[in-house]
Amino acid sequence: MVYRAFFAAVFSSMDPEKAHERGFAAIRVGRFVTRLAFPQTYAPRTVMGIEFPNAFGLAAGFDKNAKAVPGLLALGFGHVEIGTVTARAQPGNPRPRLFRLVADRAVINRMGFNNDGAAEVASRLHRLRGTDAGRDAVIGVNIGKTKIVEAEHAVADYVESARLLVPYASYLVVNVSSPNTPGLRDLQAVAELRPLLAAVKEVAEAAPGGRVPLLVKIAPDLADADVDAVADLALELGLDGISATNTTIARPDSLLADRAVIDAAGAGGLSGPVLAERATEVLVRLRARVGDRLAIIAVGGVTTPADVRARLAAGADIVQGYTGFIYQGPAWPSRLAAAAT
Repeated sequence: MVYRAFFAAVFSSMDPEKAHERGFAAIRVGRFVTRLAFPQTYAPRTVMGIEFPNAFGLAAGFDKNAKAVPGLLALGFGHVEIGTVTARAQPGNPRPRLFRLVADRAVINRMGFNNDGAAEVASRLHRLRGTDAGRDAVIGVNIGKTKIVEAEHAVADYVESARLLVPYASYLVVNVSSPNTPGLRDLQAVAELRPLLAAVKEVAEAAPGGRVPLLVKIAPDLADADVDAVADLALELGLDGISATNTTIARPDSLLADRAVIDAAGAGGLSGPVLAERATEVLVRLRARVGDRLAIIAVGGVTTPADVRARLAAGADIVQGYTGFIYQGPAWPSRLAAAAT
């Protein structure tokens, strides 16, 4: 309640990206005291050979450059998925590029993979892994395509990111589903996806510290037949799992926000509770398709403890959230982590 009042009084009138930056800075500064502020006992879960302290984690997009992992873990997240990281540093799309739909507790973003680049993030992770806080942390690394790289060179671009980052990753995610990099979602087509995943898998298999689990992240906007095709490909290639789902390019009629506000925000990925129904449909379809042969990370529209329990009951191995963190604040991760039993 305190955070919601603060959000209404301060953050709601602030540019969303500035609000994110200030909140992010506070998490970095407060990383030594947050565990004292949010003490909890959680149920660990082993997935893909990794022991997660609990089954609820932070989705990619919040900590793009691995700058706040210890503070985020101290809030109660069982793992942090950093990124999306690209082989080359890039500024992302012009601002404004982050928009709130407050009535829907939703966000539209067209950040465009703004990040420091794989070499710099790898250096930061190397330092983090040398600390007590980072040594055993579960850190997923989400990689994407550099915007200026042409589609015919996408495989080499992903491989470069994987090569630099895999030594520090608990698991690796190939992101081909963001709507904010031109042509990226075309890589979800099986003909394009097969050589990409096969090449990154070779890097993950040969990681210096031993094999690193590999997943692919898909969009909720895929047709059911395409969801099935990606699932079949993941099984064929021997991937470890699928992350479902990313943000949506749809603007459902169920949104409460004024259409003028939605239209003014423009293009980008929509996230928040409105995504829950389709994300859950994809999860259920994937689990029916792959059985227990692949792990599934459920993400999209996860807002409440009941959402976490529902995704686990529907077949998820691990659950992630992000947008709920913006609206509900620093006590939110521990509440949802406690539900992930």
